[in-house]
Amino acid sequence: MSMHRPNAVTGAEAMVRMLQGYGVRHIFGLCGDTSLPFYDALYRLDHGIDHILTRDERSAAYMADAYARVSGRVGVCEGPSGGGATYIAPGLVEANESSIPILAINSDVSTTSAGRYPLTELDQAALFRPLTKWNAVIPSADMLPRLVRAAFRAMTTGRPGAAHLGLPIDVQKAPAPEGEIWWEAGHARFPAWPAAPDPAAVEAALDRLLAAERPLLVCGGGVVNSGGEAELARLAERLDLAVATTISGRGSLADTHPNMVGVVGSNGGVVATRDVVEAADVVVFIGCRAGSVTTERWRFPAPGTDIIHIDADPMVIGASYRTQVAVVADARLALAAMNAALARRTGTPLPRFGGGDLAQAARLAKHAAFKPLADSLERPIRPERVVAALNACLPDDAVVVADPGTPCPYLSAFLVMDKPGRRFISNRAHGALGYSLSAAVGAHYARPAAKCISVMGDGSFGFTAGELETIVRKQLPIAFIVVANATYGWIKAGQRSGFGGRYFSVDFSATDHAAVARAFGVPAERVEDPEQVLPAIRRAVEAGGPALVDIACQPLHEAHAPVSEWIA
Repeated sequence: MSMHRPNAVTGAEAMVRMLQGYGVRHIFGLCGDTSLPFYDALYRLDHGIDHILTRDERSAAYMADAYARVSGRVGVCEGPSGGGATYIAPGLVEANESSIPILAINSDVSTTSAGRYPLTELDQAALFRPLTKWNAVIPSADMLPRLVRAAFRAMTTGRPGAAHLGLPIDVQKAPAPEGEIWWEAGHARFPAWPAAPDPAAVEAALDRLLAAERPLLVCGGGVVNSGGEAELARLAERLDLAVATTISGRGSLADTHPNMVGVVGSNGGVVATRDVVEAADVVVFIGCRAGSVTTERWRFPAPGTDIIHIDADPMVIGASYRTQVAVVADARLALAAMNAALARRTGTPLPRFGGGDLAQAARLAKHAAFKPLADSLERPIRPERVVAALNACLPDDAVVVADPGTPCPYLSAFLVMDKPGRRFISNRAHGALGYSLSAAVGAHYARPAAKCISVMGDGSFGFTAGELETIVRKQLPIAFIVVANATYGWIKAGQRSGFGGRYFSVDFSATDHAAVARAFGVPAERVEDPEQVLPAIRRAVEAGGPALVDIACQPLHEAHAPVSEWIA
């Protein structure tokens, strides 16, 4: 713990010093009348924090979200009162449900004017209560340091999540007690205070796992969030276990690891990967909520399959499946405990389950279906060809950020990243469009030496194109790929598969996204020739500054997307 110099400070200055103490180096946000004292404190104080001015509070929250995912540190965003609070909310609920710690600070009207109809008055505490893990409106400068500490403690411990602080303008101006301005440095990163498992639960999990015939590990985002990749690889290799992931769990193992099956479920899973899940007699969920997408609406694994569930949140375990063994713990510590317990079992030889063979067969079957489409010279361009081009020119350290619409199933199924860790991001908790372009900014600031690539549909582009100005102003070397088909493709495909092709209010006018990007100052090109996809993407990836490629692609309702309900 560190102490601040014993000088009188205002609430706004205290907030800046508290953020500085927690190691915050980037804040994403947007100005407003009620934020003026806070902005003035950021201007006057020597704090080492870079404020990135955004064009939308929603974008600021998405930037903070991706920053946290890639850096392992708390992401911070801010905005003004009233509309600024309502705009920032979508990013908070996405991060919270994805177990990502971001702190949103919204300035607020004066505490003394509450209830007197001041401009932008809003009950921030009520608004953010169901959207965050923890939230408060700071009632006085005396309480500000204590509530900031509580926010960081809540965000980073147990199951990580989002926090929100309302910061009234009079609290920003009032004197704060200098003796209270201290911080708990261990809560700058997540997970903080990770919980180790009950040894008896570890032994019970191993007993059931070793008695299986066809076990399968299904890894969610908790493995990467906890830094458990190496322990997972050790367990999988020791027992030759098949390993699958959710979309958020990508990076738990490298896509090229011999035991990696790939993404399973209704978004990015294919028949071959589903077959591996269906054949398993024991499924081990690790840092995974076993929600509707991963399990194809709780059909795979089938009810009745033996389940071992490892999660930091005890409420997740048993919510969807009857669980034979529950291990409540941080994913990394649980996997490490299982490896240590295995090492102590020297009496009998450990089984080898042939998971590598299962994984290889699934990958080969998936590739066999992918390659003809990726090689196709048909027009409109096949989305598979876009993914193949990315596979051909991705730098080793690249970070790919995908919107949840058209690009997501293709990238989830077919993008190949040959290193573990958080290198692929998509907002899978709520799936709001407009995430990728903004989130790539946060990913860049989290890992500036890595090439960040944002892939989005044209529906998403329309949500967030204004942030291209931010990117040009900051000259961020991000490559943007727009999969353009002039429709809300996911919904149109659903209308085809489930509603007899009765298409209603899903198509919009085609836009020259390259021209739009150039108007903002982003070098851009339009691609309609399949043979130009790879060279265009390579130019964007190798560019020293921002670059955009607008690709005329086949719409989802006509395509062979790896989405189980459409395949069926």
